[in-house]
Amino acid sequence: KFPMPAQTALAATPPSPVLMRETVGSIAVLTLNRAAARNSLSEGLIAELHGALRQIHDDKSVRAVVLAANGPAFSAGHDMKELTSRRTDADCGRAYFAQIMDACSAMMQAIVQLPKPVVAAVQGIATAAGCQLVASCDLAVASEAAGFATPGVDIGLFCSTPMVALSRNIPRKQAMEMLLTGEPISAETAKSIGLVNQVVAAGSERDAAIALAQKVALKSSYTIKLGKEAFYRQAEMNLADAYRYAAQVMTENMLARDAEEGIGAFIEKREPKWRDE
Repeated sequence: KFPMPAQTALAATPPSPVLMRETVGSIAVLTLNRAAARNSLSEGLIAELHGALRQIHDDKSVRAVVLAANGPAFSAGHDMKELTSRRTDADCGRAYFAQIMDACSAMMQAIVQLPKPVVAAVQGIATAAGCQLVASCDLAVASEAAGFATPGVDIGLFCSTPMVALSRNIPRKQAMEMLLTGEPISAETAKSIGLVNQVVAAGSERDAAIALAQKVALKSSYTIKLGKEAFYRQAEMNLADAYRYAAQVMTENMLARDAEEGIGAFIEKREPKWRDE
């Protein structure tokens, strides 16, 4: 038998998935897997991420999500080669650009609308829509080797969609400095301005993110779902409306079985037994 020619062997190898999914207990770990393209958010990767979030939405076995990435970069944002290739379209790419921006915005909102917490595990640089992805997650753990930037201004393309998530995470002056200068900030600076929760030793960010997700997974998933939705809704309201809405949520929550159990357990000094209802 002749050895298989290298070309044929290569062709026989199925392409790696752009998004990997594994399960660690009740945690779904989603890993961006376009390392050679710096995990840029191609049309395919955006669709895969959104699809995975849709599956997880009603999956009762998943209590939290960790979003990680393979390779040296967490995500370099949109795939500029993919976008640029459509400039030759009859409309110079307008319809395609609009389609991609809408698809990406919908995927980012799906993270916020997911009834379970999403924790980013950032091992490297997260720029533009990659920085937006971190800002869209509920919690974030960064390696001390990570960095964050919205450098669109450097290539004549202001980071307007990343700005939406970024400006809802960090103070205005810091957001504007990142957006206007395009300069990267360190993981420690990101923590000091509220973009990430923890900075850990390089290589331990994935485990630290899973540990953080597992802390939340121990709570009543009904309570977490109710609370996460209320958090983002009230943030968009004025003070009086926010209190009115939050009081309604707390009234509903008080009548829930898990609140009755949790309060009873607190008074009786025992561990609560959640039924997630």
